[in-house]
Amino acid sequence: MYLLACLGVFLAAYLANAIMITVFYHRGLAHRAVTLRPWARKLAIHTGIWFTGLDPKGWACMHRRHHAYSDTERDPHSPVHLGMWGVLFGQLKAYERTLVGLARGESEFTRQVEDLDFPINWVNRKRVWYLPYLLHLGIALVIAVPTGMWTLAAAYYFGIMSHPVEGWIVNTLGHAVGGRNFETADDSRNNHLAAWLVFGEGYQNNHHRYATSAKFSYQPREVDLGYGLCLLLEKLAVLDICRDTLIPSPDLLSDVQTQDAAVESAQAA
Repeated sequence: MYLLACLGVFLAAYLANAIMITVFYHRGLAHRAVTLRPWARKLAIHTGIWFTGLDPKGWACMHRRHHAYSDTERDPHSPVHLGMWGVLFGQLKAYERTLVGLARGESEFTRQVEDLDFPINWVNRKRVWYLPYLLHLGIALVIAVPTGMWTLAAAYYFGIMSHPVEGWIVNTLGHAVGGRNFETADDSRNNHLAAWLVFGEGYQNNHHRYATSAKFSYQPREVDLGYGLCLLLEKLAVLDICRDTLIPSPDLLSDVQTQDAAVESAQAA
């Protein structure tokens, strides 16, 4: 029962982290694939860093740069140039450089997030970026010290602070291992393992083709748990899904391609 409790705590903390990053940061702030209700947007802006350790504006800026320069030398975290293990540290260095660029007002970074009408969080402006980590470490110690349940405390801490591993899994496997549904200019891939572990984020090829879609899955065998979270949160009046930009179904896309081919053939005749 104790190990099951540890697993439950880890999954709950992991879910809290994932909701903030994959729904609020990624599909909301970075791509506007979902429209956050005003109170939910404020929640992400002011408290997101305390859930994840990551600055919402800094994360969105780095991610938009990733899309703009995907798998080129300017990509913040491409395994094509950094290697699989190099991405683990490369993404950290790129994130730090992004925060510095935003703080200094460097146009290379600020132009990527001109639509985000809030500054980087005061935690980063005051250079006390470590406070969210200390907060969750303190919570873990409160759990462990009086009870001796160190495994439970570790499960909480590594669940809520899981973003470096999540990012590494997606940024490496999603650009190195897997199939492709669409021809794109980069090396984005659809990796099922990464998608299952990180709420659909592993379907990078689909996502890079339809970046403003809240749904990352395309084929029937692809499961995007992150989109499931979006549907649930929409029912709870947390956000609204932008359905006009959703990735089309394979049948619909096939029909459109057939019609386009017919038009081109008629024009050629």
